[in-house]
Amino acid sequence: MDLLNDLLGFTARSFVVFLTVAASTAVVVALIRRARGGFTTKSGWLEVKHLNERFDNLRDGLQAGMAKGRAAYKALRKQQKELAKAAQTLSTTKPSVYVVDFDGDVLATATASLREEVTAITSVAKPDDEVVVRLESGGGAVPHYGLAAAQLGRLKDKKVKVTVCIDRVAASGGYMMACVADTVAAAPFSVIGSIGVVAQVPNVHRFLKRHDVDVEEMTAGEFKRTVSLFGEVTEKGKAKLQEQLEETHALFKAFVKQHRGALEVDRVSTGEYWLGTRAKELGLVDVLTTSDDYLTARAKTANVFWVHFHPANSWRERLMAGAAELSERLVLRLWSRAQHLRLQ
Repeated sequence: MDLLNDLLGFTARSFVVFLTVAASTAVVVALIRRARGGFTTKSGWLEVKHLNERFDNLRDGLQAGMAKGRAAYKALRKQQKELAKAAQTLSTTKPSVYVVDFDGDVLATATASLREEVTAITSVAKPDDEVVVRLESGGGAVPHYGLAAAQLGRLKDKKVKVTVCIDRVAASGGYMMACVADTVAAAPFSVIGSIGVVAQVPNVHRFLKRHDVDVEEMTAGEFKRTVSLFGEVTEKGKAKLQEQLEETHALFKAFVKQHRGALEVDRVSTGEYWLGTRAKELGLVDVLTTSDDYLTARAKTANVFWVHFHPANSWRERLMAGAAELSERLVLRLWSRAQHLRLQ
């Protein structure tokens, strides 16, 4: 009985702590959004950071740490303030560089934020402005990455220069996005290419048949199903799926050729990937550099802004996520508490 009372008491205290932390977190997030200058809408909020200040702070911090003596430090700080004041007066005449991040998964879920970021940028961008996309993706579903690439195409349609920076990987659907850019910059050992299409479907038909399990699948249309998980794989079905893959591959190649006309598309459309240095030799990328070097160089002549749209989760999604996390933590803590009491 004492064990049960201890566990119930511990659970009640844990729940009170959770509610307190949740409320505090909500307040802190609201304050952070205001401090960062984010603009909130019903669909989410847009966060903007001036990266020039970040670069200047890093430089100033290192210089201050290297200054020898108090006099040298004061002279340095005076010089830094004069440079900052001069930069501020000239900033209105500089072009703007908008930086967006795309961290791609199989379903290109980052497209939800990208489309809002593109909408915001196209509403204010001037002809001499630029958008830099820090892209990382190994590819995924064709329709999803096709939509992501189309978002970058919206910028091109507005005559805004687009630069894609690849620090680690842009393959398959990732390269479909990258090839839209006016300039593709890649780190020397990044992974580039994989211009190909793949479909892989496990099939358990023979296993089910061996165990006398029937799966009834009714379709209307000869090729509504070609290769499926449960049904028998026929040569006709495999041939049709292969035909569809070849057609998708041809469209992929045509898309790359449209945006990078000088590229020998047939040579690089074998599904292979290459490291950055070789990718440049083949014409898949234009410049070998990291996004850090590219942006610090642009910051010398432009205002560089990082732009990110945070989609708003519904209260149900937030509640379910919080409940799931709380349940997991409570189970682990209760089990740990029970083990401790049992040892006592």
